[in-house]
Amino acid sequence: MLDCRNMACPQPVMQAKEKVEAEAPPIIEVLVDNQAASQNVSRFLDTRGYQAEVTRQGGDYLVTGRLGQDGVIEAEVPPEVLTCSTDTSRTLVFVGADRIGRGDDQLGAGLMKNFLSTLPEMGSELWRLVFVNSGVKLCVEGSESLATLQELEASGVSILVCGTCLTYFDLLEQKRVGETTNMLDVVTSLQLASKVINI
Repeated sequence: MLDCRNMACPQPVMQAKEKVEAEAPPIIEVLVDNQAASQNVSRFLDTRGYQAEVTRQGGDYLVTGRLGQDGVIEAEVPPEVLTCSTDTSRTLVFVGADRIGRGDDQLGAGLMKNFLSTLPEMGSELWRLVFVNSGVKLCVEGSESLATLQELEASGVSILVCGTCLTYFDLLEQKRVGETTNMLDVVTSLQLASKVINI
C-alpha cells in the first residue's frame, strides 16, 4: 500500500504513476487524506486500465485499483492526443481568479462573467478551461457563471478544476461543473495546448 497522506498535490498521483510504471501490479492501494486526492488518484488509475474504488477509512480515503481483465495498462498518451492532427488548434484558458484585473472587485467580477459568456465565440478552437486558486469559485453552486460553464462543457469543452484549491476554500462538495483535477493534469494540459490564454 502507498501511504500518501500529508502529501501535497500532485504527489499522490505521481507516487501511483511510479508504482504502475515500475511494477504494473494487478492490485494497487493508495491511502490519501482528502477527497480531492482520492478523486485524482482514482481518475489516474482509470486512465491506466484499472477499475478504481474509493472507501473511507476514518478520516482517510483508500483508493483500490484492480487491473482490468485484459491486464493491459493503457498508453500514457491520452486518447485525445492520438486522434488529433498536428494542425488542430487547441486553445486553453487558464483562469486563476474569480474576477479580472485589480481595482473594483464588483467590476472585476462582472468582467469575468462577460469574458466567460463570450468564450463560445472562439468556436472549435476552444479546447479546455483550467480553474485554479479563487477561479474555482466560478465552478460551484451559486456562481453567476455556472450556467455558462455548464453549457460550454455540454458543447464539448473540457473543464478542469483544481482539487487542492476546492479543498482549500472548502468548496469540493459544491462543485457543479468540470472534472476535479491535480497539478500533473494541469501541467500536461499546458504542454498539449497550442495556445494558452492566462486570465
